[in-house]
Amino acid sequence: MPCSEKRATTMDKDRLEDLLQRMSRIEGQARGVRRMLEEGADCQDTLIQIGAMRAALNRVALAMLGCHLAQELGRELSAGGDGRKAIDRALEVLAKLA
Repeated sequence: MPCSEKRATTMDKDRLEDLLQRMSRIEGQARGVRRMLEEGADCQDTLIQIGAMRAALNRVALAMLGCHLAQELGRELSAGGDGRKAIDRALEVLAKLA
């Protein structure tokens, strides 16, 4: 399955399935946090769950950053570049995640 239908680099099926499963768990965590807020759960417990969600999202983002870097490097190297621009673009994306 391609990282994007418009891109040449592919994400292997197992990696894609792993990311989709992670996103499903994150969705469940988000619903749980919402329920905790609605029910007036302890703030510390709610914050712990929010932290777990953020960590899970960071892991998904890191995997996607790897896909992005592979796409950009592949594109640049096939065009005769040395990869520096691709790395710069990946660093820009990483900065937006921070």
